[in-house]
Amino acid sequence: MTSEAVRQPQQDRSRATRQRLLEAAIDSLAQVGWSGSTVAVVAERAGVSRGAAQHHFPTREDLVTAAIEYVTGERIAHLSDAMPDLPPGPERTELVVTTIGELYAGKFFRAALQLWVAAASDDQLRAQVVPLEARVGREAHRMTVAALGADESRPGVREAVQATLDLARGLGLANLLTDDRARRTRVLSQWATVLHATLSA
Repeated sequence: MTSEAVRQPQQDRSRATRQRLLEAAIDSLAQVGWSGSTVAVVAERAGVSRGAAQHHFPTREDLVTAAIEYVTGERIAHLSDAMPDLPPGPERTELVVTTIGELYAGKFFRAALQLWVAAASDDQLRAQVVPLEARVGREAHRMTVAALGADESRPGVREAVQATLDLARGLGLANLLTDDRARRTRVLSQWATVLHATLSA
C-alpha cells in the first residue's frame, strides 16, 4: 500500500473527527451555553477523547472560532437550501417568510445567540463574531430578495425585506424560554400578507 493510500483514510478520519467536534460544539452552545461548552464537554459529546479534541482545537478559543465559522456556513447553507423555487404569488411569500422564521427559531440561531452574548463582554471574540454576523446578514438579505423575487429599486421594498429578517430574529428570541410556535405562526402569516401587499403594490 502506498503512503498516499495510507494518508487518505487518516485524512478522512481526521475530517470526520473535526466535523463531529464542530457539530458537538454547536449542540453544546445551543443547549448549555458558552460557559458550559468547554473543550472537555464538547469532546465527550462528540465521542472523542479530550486529547483528540485538543489535537484539532488546542483551546476553547480555537474551538469556538471554528464553531463560529461552522455556524455561519451552516446557517447560510440552510437558508439557501430551504428557499424553494416557486412561481410568484402570496403562497410563495408566505412560504419564504415561514422558512426564515423557522431558521431563526432553530438550533443554529440558539448557538449563534450564545456566541453573541459571550462576545458582548469579550473583545477578542467580538472581533471574530461581528464580521461573520455581518456576512450572514448580507447573505440572508440577498437570498431572501432572490427567493421573493423582490425588486429593491422600488420604494419601501428593501426595508420590508429587512423587516422580515428582523421580525424573524425577534421571534427567535421570544422562542428561547418557551415554545412560542403558535404565536410565531400567526405573526408570520400576518406579516406575509403585509409583505406581499408591499411587494405587489
